[in-house]
Amino acid sequence: MNFLAHAWLSFHDPDLLAGNMMADFVRGKQVSAFSGAVQQGIRLHRAIDDFTDHHPETRRATAYLTQACGRYAGVFMDVVYDHFLARDSRYFTHETLVNFSRQTYQTLDRYAPVFPERFRRVFHYMRTQDWLTGYQDTDHVASAFQGIYRRARYLEPSEGALHALEQYYEPLSRAAAAFLPEVAAFCRTQMKTAGKTNLCL
Repeated sequence: MNFLAHAWLSFHDPDLLAGNMMADFVRGKQVSAFSGAVQQGIRLHRAIDDFTDHHPETRRATAYLTQACGRYAGVFMDVVYDHFLARDSRYFTHETLVNFSRQTYQTLDRYAPVFPERFRRVFHYMRTQDWLTGYQDTDHVASAFQGIYRRARYLEPSEGALHALEQYYEPLSRAAAAFLPEVAAFCRTQMKTAGKTNLCL
């Protein structure tokens, strides 16, 4: 899952949101520098990633991207999931996504003093370019794909991932539609086990 899904799966809880969004930029013992509630968000992020990577829908969907993306197909699939989440009327309209994105940036801004430096830079671009709302549009998805190609050590930049998304749009959409409620239910269970109740998306 990419940034939009991790924000969505934070259940409007500020500490969970902060930890969930910065988790990929926190290494080793750095975790102990954060409050217990933020650490819970970091752990939730990692549980989401593990659940996503091993889910049958993810494995089936990722196969559509493998020829174009090789070993990075899962990374591209994270962006694909965000795209379909942003366009899924069960969860967002354009207006509610705009409001959700704005609220997410405002909440995260309060945690900026404790952000890891790399995430501070990422958050600047995320907010100023409104990445979260942008996932609704294929142009933004194409830009996100190109960013992955630039960072990937073993991939040459191409339009392959975008072409695969366009070619297999319907089966990828169906995979996301089946997967999203399951990952949400998984996260609710994780949080109830951790003592958080009354969470809502």
